[in-house]
Amino acid sequence: MPREQPQWIIDRRRDLGDRVRRLRLNADHTQESFAELTGIDRRTLQRIEAGTSDPRYSDLLRIAAALDQRVSVLVD
Repeated sequence: MPREQPQWIIDRRRDLGDRVRRLRLNADHTQESFAELTGIDRRTLQRIEAGTSDPRYSDLLRIAAALDQRVSVLVD
């Protein structure tokens, strides 16, 4: 049975999703084009941007590389 996450984790996950979305849009990518660029399923990107899932570290690395950013920019 999954544990319920504390609110501060939910908030941080939403912040991460907002950052990814903002940076993706600033780079003029749709979710579909960004999914192709990163090799991450579009539905997975939707969940990350919505803050409803915890992204794998490898996904964060792919996202950061596609945006020419450090992972720390995403999770700061």
